[in-house]
Amino acid sequence: MTGAITFALITACLLTAIPVAFLAVQIAAALFPTRRPASTRSAPCPRFTVIMPAHDEEQIIARSIAAIMPQLEPAGRLLVVADNCSDDTERVATRSGADVTIRRNVTRIGKGYALAHGIRSLASDPPEVVIVVDADCEVMPGTLALLARSCRTTGRPVQARYAMLAPPAPTAADKISRLAWTIKTFVRPLGSAHLGWPCQLMGSGMALPFEQLSRLDLATSHLAEDQKLGADFALAGRAPYFCPGAEIVSQLPQGETGKRQQRTRWEHGHLAIIGEFFLPLTGHAISKRSLHLLAFALDLCIPPLTLLAMSLMLMELAGLAWFVVSGGTAPLIVSSIVLACFMATIGIAWWRFAQQIISWRELAAGPAYCLLKIPSYIRFFIHRRIDWVRTER
Repeated sequence: MTGAITFALITACLLTAIPVAFLAVQIAAALFPTRRPASTRSAPCPRFTVIMPAHDEEQIIARSIAAIMPQLEPAGRLLVVADNCSDDTERVATRSGADVTIRRNVTRIGKGYALAHGIRSLASDPPEVVIVVDADCEVMPGTLALLARSCRTTGRPVQARYAMLAPPAPTAADKISRLAWTIKTFVRPLGSAHLGWPCQLMGSGMALPFEQLSRLDLATSHLAEDQKLGADFALAGRAPYFCPGAEIVSQLPQGETGKRQQRTRWEHGHLAIIGEFFLPLTGHAISKRSLHLLAFALDLCIPPLTLLAMSLMLMELAGLAWFVVSGGTAPLIVSSIVLACFMATIGIAWWRFAQQIISWRELAAGPAYCLLKIPSYIRFFIHRRIDWVRTER
């Protein structure tokens, strides 16, 4: 009996070690100097359409459109999907220079349905590339042309860097959340790019080949429609790639309700995607003998960092309890090594990429922040969110 429990604890520790090891490889690779990519500026820009799903965004959409309009000439177009709006989003977008299509369907709610509507509206005169930008994002100069050219050159989806600014007067929890976002959306994909591996799609700032995109089923209410889309492309042999030279910027919500809605959607959606796609992607990678697809699957299997940290701390406590009860040291040693590797990896990522985001004293409060997330993860297993809810601005 003692041997069986020891074996089970060690096995559980080794399972948590898989995402930790892959995370460590990504962050270590991100430290490498970035190789200058082959220039695509001399190539003609393909025809592209920016699709902007918008639900009741009249207060912020004009600023987003203003950053996009100067980047459209000569090959671009902006199409706003006014999705079940009850305000003046349509009027503001039209006045700002965008084309607008209206969607009304109160039973099929979610960003995926808005994207599907936008793609259908382009069918009569399709572009080569579709670039998705959320209404709360600002597109940095030169980003759209770079994404469109990169997408056509590779024939694959291309993801821009998606930076997230802190709200005014950020709390320690805001800073930790921004650190986790930076690691997920910049440090990890940068490391994968240095290794020639694909990355996940992030919902905004993603350029997609129209021909392949039009074959996929976008009309879903999935909470993580971006990661699902990336997994669908990967299974079709066109895993996305990261383009750190292109950048969009958004801001974390300021109100507590908006923060909770956004984090719940991200976390529950990500966990659902892992359960739905990890095994199919891994099996497909093995059958195709594709290291790139396996890297994509392992990247996908890294859970939200707070959940991973809680899992490692739980394994450490289990190993310590087993040592006290039985004197067995193996589970405690293995769990301690994995936890130390995780802490060192996050520390290196903070030191190299995020010292301006959070101080080391605030970072030390990370375990307490993890404890605050326990109710959200418990709800995933007993009352999981399945309906798409727009984040309160």
